[in-house]
Amino acid sequence: MFKAIFTNSFGILVSRIFGFLRDLMTASALGANIYSDIFFIAFKLPNLFRRIFAEGAFTQVFIPAFARSRHKAVFSANIFLLFLSIILLITLLVNLLPELATKAMAVGFDDETVRIATPFVIINFWYLPLIFAVTFLSAMLQYRHHFATSAFSTALLNISLILALYFSQDKSQAEIVYYLSYGVVIGGILQLIVHIIAIYKMGFSKLVFGGFKYLRVKSKIIKKDTRKFRNQFFPAVWGNSTAQVSAFLDTFLASFLVTGSISYLYYANRIFQLPLALFAIATSIALFPRIARYLKNQDEKRALAFLEKAFWFLAFLLVGSTLGGIILAHEITWLLFERGAFTEQDTANTTAVLQMYMIGLIPFGLQKLFVLWLYAKEMQMRAAKIATFSLVAYVVLALALITPMGVSGLALASTASGFVSFILTIRVFGVKKFFDILLNKNAIYLLAGTAFLTILLLFFKDIISAYI
Repeated sequence: MFKAIFTNSFGILVSRIFGFLRDLMTASALGANIYSDIFFIAFKLPNLFRRIFAEGAFTQVFIPAFARSRHKAVFSANIFLLFLSIILLITLLVNLLPELATKAMAVGFDDETVRIATPFVIINFWYLPLIFAVTFLSAMLQYRHHFATSAFSTALLNISLILALYFSQDKSQAEIVYYLSYGVVIGGILQLIVHIIAIYKMGFSKLVFGGFKYLRVKSKIIKKDTRKFRNQFFPAVWGNSTAQVSAFLDTFLASFLVTGSISYLYYANRIFQLPLALFAIATSIALFPRIARYLKNQDEKRALAFLEKAFWFLAFLLVGSTLGGIILAHEITWLLFERGAFTEQDTANTTAVLQMYMIGLIPFGLQKLFVLWLYAKEMQMRAAKIATFSLVAYVVLALALITPMGVSGLALASTASGFVSFILTIRVFGVKKFFDILLNKNAIYLLAGTAFLTILLLFFKDIISAYI
C-alpha cells in the first residue's frame, strides 16, 4: 500500500514540477493578454469535463462495479463504448457549434474574440475523448494495483506543452496558441499510448479488450450490472462536481471585491492543493481498489485494517503540512510569488487567504479517505447528498463572511464546508468505527509531534523573518 502511495505522490510531484515549468514558459511566451486568455478558455471546458466526469466519478463507480461483475470483460467493453460514444457526441457538437461553446465558457468575450477563439476550442476539445480512454485504462490498471503508469503519465501533457512552446519560439502569438492546442492533443495521445503499452506488458489485454469480441452476443447478461452502474454514476458526477461549482462561486464572488482578490484565491489555492494532491489524493487512489475488493468479498475487517493504516499515515502528513502552511504562510508566499508586479501587500493578502485554506487541509484530506468507504460500498447517492450539504454550507457562509472578512472570508467558508463534509461522511462511515481508529497509541505520538513541530516551526520562522 505504501509503495503505491509513494508512487502516486512522486508522480504527482513530477507532474507539478513540469507544470510549473510550463506555466513559466507560457507566461514568458504569451504574457497576460487576449491570446493567453483564449488558450486558457479553450482548454478549460475539456479539463472541466475531465475533472468532474471522466476521472473522479468514473473511477469511483467503475472499480467497485468491475470487481462485482461476473462478466468483467464484456461489462468493461460495454461501459467503455457507452461513455466513449457520449463523449464523442459532445465533442462533435462542440466542433459543429464552436462559437456557442466558446460563449458558454467566456460570457465576457466580444464577437471578434469569440471568432478568434473558436478554432482553438475545437482543437483542444479532442483531448476529452483521449483522456477518457486513458481514465478507463487507468481504472483497469488500478484494479490490478498498478499505479506507476497513471501517476507518471500525467507529466506527458506538460512535457508536450513545454515542447510546443520551445518549437514555437519567434512565432506570432496566434501561432503559439495553435502549437499549444495541438500540444494538448499530442499529450493526450502520448498518455493513451503508454497506458496501452502497460496493459499489454501486464498481460491484461485479453480482459481489457477481449470483451469487445463477445459484446453483441453477451450484452444481455450484463444489463443488470450496466443499469446499476448508470444509476450510481450520475450521483457520483454530482458528488465530484460540487468542488468545481464551489471554485466557480469563489471566483464569481471574489469578482465583486477589490482588484486582485481572484488572484489571491488562485495563488493561495495553488499552494493548498499541493499537499492535498501529494498526500490525500495519492493515498486515496492507492487505497481505493484494495478497499473495494475487500468489501466486495465481505471482508470488512481487512478493509478497516488498511483504512486505519492509511488514516494514521495521512494524519501525520496532513497535520505537519497544516502547521507548516499556517505558521510559514507569509514566508512561503514571499518565496514563491513576491517579485516583479507582485507586491508586499499582495503577499500579505495572499498569506491571509492561504492561512484560512490551510485550516481546512486536515478535514478535506481525511474526508477523501473516508468517502472511499462510501464509494466502495456503492453508496454514491449518500456521498452526493453529503456533497450537496457541503456546498449549501459554503454558499451560506461565503455570503455571511464576505462583507466582514473580504476574500479571506471566502477561503474560510470553503474550509468550514470541508468540516461539514468530513463530519457528515464520518456519520455515514460510523462514528464508533471512527473512534475505534482514533483510540490508538499513535494519537499520543501525533499530539507530541504536533507540539514539537509547532515549536520548531516558530523558531524557524523567527530565523527566516530576520532575512526577509
